[in-house]
This record gives sequence, structure tokens and C-alpha cells, in this order.
Amino acid sequence: MMVIPTLDQSGAEKQFTLVATHLPREEFEIRVVALTRGGPLESPLRDHEIPVNILNKRWKFDPGTMWQLRGLIGDFRPDVISTWLFAANAYGRLVGRISGDWPRIVVSERCVDEWKAGWQHWLDRRLMQRTDRVIANSQSVAEFYRRRGVAPDRLTVIPNGVITPSEPTCSRTEFLVRQDLPSDAKLIFVTGRLAPQKRLRDLLWAIQLLRQADPRCYLIICGDGPERFSLPQHARNLECLEHVRFLGHREDASSLLHLADVFWLGSEFEGMSNSLMEALACGVPVVVSDIPPNRELVTHGEEGFIVDVGDSPGFAQFTLKLIEDAELAAQLGAGAARRMARDYSVDAMVASYADVFRSEAALAQRPR
Repeated sequence: MMVIPTLDQSGAEKQFTLVATHLPREEFEIRVVALTRGGPLESPLRDHEIPVNILNKRWKFDPGTMWQLRGLIGDFRPDVISTWLFAANAYGRLVGRISGDWPRIVVSERCVDEWKAGWQHWLDRRLMQRTDRVIANSQSVAEFYRRRGVAPDRLTVIPNGVITPSEPTCSRTEFLVRQDLPSDAKLIFVTGRLAPQKRLRDLLWAIQLLRQADPRCYLIICGDGPERFSLPQHARNLECLEHVRFLGHREDASSLLHLADVFWLGSEFEGMSNSLMEALACGVPVVVSDIPPNRELVTHGEEGFIVDVGDSPGFAQFTLKLIEDAELAAQLGAGAARRMARDYSVDAMVASYADVFRSEAALAQRPR
């Protein structure tokens, strides 16, 4: 049984769906539970004939949802419960253990969770006694939870897998026309949740600097989130709004990365960024903030460039270098695509999850 809060089209949910739909069905019987709501990723699960239960959780701690989840576990009798993200990790561990060592509970942590409040870290620590294994999607996430008391022998690192996004349905020329951009525009893409951790205000400063060096440069921001309405006003205050396009949430955001000349990620913390991996898989050179998970994916001068967190001039400087040197940009982009294909395949990720589920299922002691 795989449990997650929603089936929205976000990074963790994409990885969750890839695992669920790619596990060998001749070996694994799978059921998915979404605690709060479904979403766009419900369709591929149902297309693979995976049963999906949506529990419509209303509050942070909803006794009715806990009771429903407990009932589903009792009916399905899974050997392993795989939970993803904080709410599912909490609910799964609070009600998942039926008897003895059954079922085994595998928790998936997807981010360096600096955002968690003290009570959430406290709850994580208390629930470790009901946790058989913690899967981290990067070495930095594993180290974060190791420092918070997770025993090393319970931690397994399984990096995200990436599928190269399909080509966009529109041509570059059509995209430029739709966004009212000049035919010679240089497109710098940002894709993801519009939240403070992404440091998007730093990137607006960067485009303000960059457009003065090269007025062909435009920042394309795909995504939604709590800063969706404040960021345009900030761009207006910086007098760079004409060089920014806010596209909002786009179902085709990943495919649009094929149109990018450069990709930016300025986050102050991450787990392993799906949008960054998708940009690299598309062969787009990148400029990213200097945080451990980004360094796992990008080597400075090989797939792109790394700058300090908050270094707006650095983002502008190295992007200008890529814009002015097409040969260098093509070289870094090709290296990025090769690395994603070699080191971060979906097949390798799913095989690692299957190994964990296999070994944990062997330890599940069902009551007679």
C-alpha cells in the first residue's frame, strides 16, 4: 500500500507515481491511498489498473481519515506500507502497524525539511519506533535525518528517476508569439512551486541585472504557490516586469523546458529537484544555488554553473556567459542529458524500491 497526501502534479507526487506504475505487477500487488485529494496523477495510476482510494482528509489530524486508513489496511492486508511526505508519514505510522512486525512501514523523505515546525520534528522522532526503513532521495536528505536521530542502518538513499519530457506541442516561434516576446528572445526558465524557499525574489533581481547586459533575456516562471501574487508586484518594483512572464500552473511545464536557453534554480533548500532533473534531461544548461542536493546533480562547469544562495549577480554573470557562448551552452547541455540518462534512470530507481519492498516484505510477520 502506497500512501501520499495528494496526487497533485508536483515533484514528490511524480516520483510516487513512477514507482507505483513501474513496479513489476507480476510480483507486487499495489493499492494507492491519497489522504486529502486526488489530482492529475490519479489518471496514470488508474490507467495502470491500480486501485486508488481518496479519503478527503479535512484537518491536520482527522480522526475519521485515520479510521478509514486503518480499515483499508485491515482489508488489503499489505506486507509493506510505503508512505510519502509528512502527513502520510505521520498517519501511516500512527495507524499502520497492526500486529508485531506486520505490516512493515517504509517512510519516504523527499526534502531537507528545514520548514518543519518543532512539533513535526518531535512527532517524527516519536514515530521512529514504528518505522522500519527511511528512504531518502539524496545524500543531503539522508544526512539531514541522520542528524535528527535516524539510525544509519534504517536509512536507504534512492535518487529520483527522470524521464525526459516530451517535446512541447507548440514551436518556439509560437511560444514567443503567445507570450508577446521578440523573435530573438533568450529564455531563462524557472519551474516549480512559488514559495519562499525557492528564493524567486533573488532571481527577479538577477533578470533585472541580466536584461541590462543583454535586453534579449526574459525570465519565464512556470508554477503556482503562496508567492503567486506578490512576485509580479516585486518585479514591477524592480522595473523588470516587462522581462518576466508568469505562466502560472501549466500541465505542459516539463515539455516547455525544451524551449529554454538556460534553467535557473535558486532554492535555499531542496531534496532532489524534479524540475532541475527534467531541465538537465532536456539538455538545458543550468545555473543553480550552491546547496548539497544541487551539487549532487550539477558539477560546476560540466552541466552548468553553481553560485552562492542569494547571489543574483552570479546568476546573471554565468547566464550571460552561456548566452554569449553557444558552443559552451551546447557542450554543457549535452553533458547534462548524458548524465541524467546514465545515472538517474527510472528503471534503476524502481529496481531499488523493489529491492527494499522485497526485503521488508520478507520480514513482515502476519498474524496467523
